[in-house]
Amino acid sequence: MTVQGLFSSKSAAAAQICAMPRFAIVGRGFSGMMSAIALMKTVRMPFHLQLFDPNSSVSGGQALSSTRASTILNTRVRDLSVCAGDSDDFNDWLCSNAEFRAAVPAAIPGFRQIFVPKEIFSDYVYQRFSEALSARKDITVQVCHEPVVAIRRSHRNRFLLESANPANPLFDAVILATGYGLPEIEEPQQEPSPIRAQRLIARPHTVLLGSGIRVVDQLLQLRDGGYAGQVTILSRHGFLPQSHTPNSADPVFPADALPSNLPDILRFIRSACRQAEEEGRSWQSVMNGLRRHARSLWRALPAHQKHQFNRHLRAIYDSHRNRLPEAIYARLQSELAGGNTVLRRGVVGRQGLGGLFFRPAGSQSDEIVHAERILDCRCRGPHLSAPLLASLVSEGLALPDELSLGLAVNQRGQPCLADGSTADGLFAVGPLGLGSLPDIDLVPEIVSQAFALGEHVAQRFYPQSKAV
Repeated sequence: MTVQGLFSSKSAAAAQICAMPRFAIVGRGFSGMMSAIALMKTVRMPFHLQLFDPNSSVSGGQALSSTRASTILNTRVRDLSVCAGDSDDFNDWLCSNAEFRAAVPAAIPGFRQIFVPKEIFSDYVYQRFSEALSARKDITVQVCHEPVVAIRRSHRNRFLLESANPANPLFDAVILATGYGLPEIEEPQQEPSPIRAQRLIARPHTVLLGSGIRVVDQLLQLRDGGYAGQVTILSRHGFLPQSHTPNSADPVFPADALPSNLPDILRFIRSACRQAEEEGRSWQSVMNGLRRHARSLWRALPAHQKHQFNRHLRAIYDSHRNRLPEAIYARLQSELAGGNTVLRRGVVGRQGLGGLFFRPAGSQSDEIVHAERILDCRCRGPHLSAPLLASLVSEGLALPDELSLGLAVNQRGQPCLADGSTADGLFAVGPLGLGSLPDIDLVPEIVSQAFALGEHVAQRFYPQSKAV
């Protein structure tokens, strides 16, 4: 069955469709597909689901995008299940895949500890979506390739989605699953964008902007493709991803009472990491344990300390939580040690005729970095000035979070309003809520949030139904 055929509306009378609750999901990256799976698993009565995304193909979203089909995810199989309550589902899926099992014989009988290519995970998510849809003969699903530019409250507590199609129906619930998308000009940018400088240079030179996982992916892709020229990584803070342990590090964290202000929290975590290593464990196990307390610690911080964290510490935190498989980390360190790849810390400015303006850390003046091409590998957050998000704020349906990283949301992804209430029927899943919910850009957290919102939707529209 083709992708379009799978997403096309099932044959049903128009009157029957109109009588069903109508749910909309904006975005078909991982957050969107996960939300769809959760709705089909938790809302056990008929409904109509409409998926909005200008991309004609299903993708893993910006965070999972890559030009290399073989790019390895930086999360172990054991943490990538899309089934709530069954952490082995992805491992079981891999075990049942004869082709994959033959290609990775060393991991038999299980694959829970390994890292797999992103395309394998995307295939798994898509298959689980397909299975969930095939099992639901009582729902209809439709896909629209028009970008949504505004969401407005209509009569009877329903929502109007504005797009190029003026005939969009009203929806009873809307899930924003745009991930890291929604730049000011709403054109999806799935791959690092090349910018060619106009000045010729003596030696092949490529500049990579950013310091996260995507930079490492792009660097290794260049080398795997035979590129032998100079590579310069330009990063504001200069913190590249750290390494995973050879085997998964079970989460540990001190049982002591947690401090409530930022300086004490930092000292507490550093002490815990030192203690773990003295006892033969690893700092990675402490960081894994910290994730279980991150949200309560974050909520307890005063606003000015949250801003301090975002300005000075977020880059360090991200480099320790978004880690690289050990073999890839070793390749990165070899690249840097060899001198053909250089990491420079500073502020990237505008592009000039001869190259890119760059102010090195500690300098008061700019220099021009000449390169044959510049690849922007930064994973950008949502712009609150983008038409869609701006419409939510102007309609009183959402507020920016304290750091203006996205929308203020609760655990289920419901936007939090000034009076302490939530926008009933509206949800923002995944990275849109990163300023409110630390680590909500990671797969396990998105899965938990998607099922929580699905259960809430089920109880709202079908109070007597039960999830399976």
